[in-house]
Amino acid sequence: MEAPLSEDLPPELSAILGRLERDAGDELRDEGMGVKGVLRRAHLRYAGTDTALPVRVGAVQAMVAEFEEVYRRRFSFLMRDKQIVVEAVSVEAVGDLDRAAEVPVRSGRGGPAEPVGVRMYGGGAWREVDLYRREELRPGDTVAGPAIIAEANATTVVDAGWHATVNELGHLLLTRVAPRPGGHGVGTGADPVMLEIFNNLFMSIAEQMGVRLRSTAHSVNIKERLDFSCAIFDADGSLIANAPHIPVHLGSMGASIGELIRRRRATGGMRPGQVYALNDPYHGGTHLPDVTVVTPVFVKDVESASAGGDDEISFFVASRGHHAEIGGITPGSMPAFSTRVEEEGVLIDNWLLVEGGRMREAETVELLRSAVHPSRNPLDNVADLRAQIAANEKGVQELHGMVRHFGLDVVHAYMRHVQDNAEEAVRQVITALRDGSYAYELDSGALIRVAIRVDRQARTAEIDFTGTSPGLAGNFNAPSSVAVAAVLYVFRTLVAEDIPLNAGCLTPIHITIPPGTMLSPEYPAAVAAGNVETSQAVTGALYAALGVMAEGSGTMNNVTFGNENHQYYETVASGSGAGNGFDGADVVQTHMTNSRLTDPEVLEWRYPVLLEGHEIRRGSGGAGRWRGGDGARRRIRFLEPMTVTTLSSHRRVPPYGMAGGEPGALGRQWVEHADGSATPMKGCDSLPVDTGDVFVVETPGGGGYGAD
Repeated sequence: MEAPLSEDLPPELSAILGRLERDAGDELRDEGMGVKGVLRRAHLRYAGTDTALPVRVGAVQAMVAEFEEVYRRRFSFLMRDKQIVVEAVSVEAVGDLDRAAEVPVRSGRGGPAEPVGVRMYGGGAWREVDLYRREELRPGDTVAGPAIIAEANATTVVDAGWHATVNELGHLLLTRVAPRPGGHGVGTGADPVMLEIFNNLFMSIAEQMGVRLRSTAHSVNIKERLDFSCAIFDADGSLIANAPHIPVHLGSMGASIGELIRRRRATGGMRPGQVYALNDPYHGGTHLPDVTVVTPVFVKDVESASAGGDDEISFFVASRGHHAEIGGITPGSMPAFSTRVEEEGVLIDNWLLVEGGRMREAETVELLRSAVHPSRNPLDNVADLRAQIAANEKGVQELHGMVRHFGLDVVHAYMRHVQDNAEEAVRQVITALRDGSYAYELDSGALIRVAIRVDRQARTAEIDFTGTSPGLAGNFNAPSSVAVAAVLYVFRTLVAEDIPLNAGCLTPIHITIPPGTMLSPEYPAAVAAGNVETSQAVTGALYAALGVMAEGSGTMNNVTFGNENHQYYETVASGSGAGNGFDGADVVQTHMTNSRLTDPEVLEWRYPVLLEGHEIRRGSGGAGRWRGGDGARRRIRFLEPMTVTTLSSHRRVPPYGMAGGEPGALGRQWVEHADGSATPMKGCDSLPVDTGDVFVVETPGGGGYGAD
């Protein structure tokens, strides 16, 4: 419909709904059913937003009230300064199914058929129970538990204290006949079963946040490429659990929240109804496109919360999304040649995004437009920020539900227990490691030096980046939180147990990053490539020092293209490295990235491009006893003039092999012009393209392992 909701609209709504209702009723009658009931709904949204929510059709005031209730529950704020729009209407007609179609079953005898004795484990012990055949039971037969009722496509276990009775229609009804046994409350001590339950509960909350974020986001980068992460943190900002999203996000978000806590405490603290945003790489961020939205969680008003719930913050929830446009000197906000952070876009530092349940949209748009190189599409940024707020609100609601069920003291206790469990798992792994070191050379000649020193008796490890190149003039500088994220990721991958990635993994690890290096940049150092490229290099250096596996691609192969109207970003997969006993995988996102490529149909629908090819680059994996995975070859034709920018590595230095295995093939990229000529591109480069030009990228292969 796309009509503003107003007092003049109901007559028009009634006419449209009347036609839909008649059509739905006719369909039911064609199926031989009467109409038992009709549900009329209007799908409402705020003007300028994407997410429409269904409400019951009625008086305008009632529709607005229901919409605001549902919207606040999903997004945590309202936008009363915006017009409410009726996007569509729908009618659901419910058919009247005649129960008379079910024919009563005759009872041919009294009492159940003779059962067979079998052994069953139940109530903590093995016991002899009766087994009945379902087809031999008749109306009125009752089976007392414990017993088993078997049929062709199902098995019903009747526990002690329950009866199963066959009614006159042949249905099996189970009824409790003995009081429920008294249960034991969950305590604050570490119980192995409850530890596993809480592991999964915490991870489930983060996963539900991710589902909410994807379903409400506007941009292709978040909705389709899934370039986002969600996680929950304790009151100190330590990571508790995450969904399996982007490793470089998850390992570094704790620094964002820690900085937010520190700086807000100095300026009056945080209050319920507030939400914050930041991307400042010098205060907990990574690079400017990754915007983190943080919501403090208070439990004072949670019903049945245990003693101790007050105005103090009990948890934090956060979502980080890569915004494909945040400003900067090139469209897509991943410039190849930036030398200062201002050239990379809008810096967001400790920004109050929501206050008192109201999103500060106008102020945020002004912020995005006020930088030296402002965002080219601030309304898209705001749309994704709304989605991140909604994702956080889902996390808040689920944590409130957990507190209502278990009590705040128990939830806090198990947050500590899951961290302690992760710590112990990493300590066990450390005892099997040995000292090692490695100097990882980037294509620019810069070095990442790492030394790993293991203390088996204390079950600790020291990771020392002393000797790493000083801060760079280009944008391969990476905030220390990125290096910490790489360490967290590597040591988590060494743990075979299914535990959440959390801060406990780092407890037995001491990390040394000297000041003044490319891993500890200071303002105004450029950092665009640090989060994506340098993070991969740090990961590769750590695996090499540990002697675990050959290098994967060692790059995310970042590609951005755009103009003033369109901006797009993607990472192109490469081959993964081989290890002792396994080959590398072909064309897969490795290590610190875990995003997907946009579906070709969506890419071509949303952007003026044509995807001409995406294939395995056969033979690009390094040879060895176990072969490295092959990279990819990707071709994109432009249908209007744009600028294409690349940030990539291993165009000069090949991905290393290990234990005698050969390195993977170098990557490369170029532009084929409509006149038949071609222009080669460097690993980090930017080039204007015309209509009909084709960008081609060949990604590196993974290193091989062992002599062939």
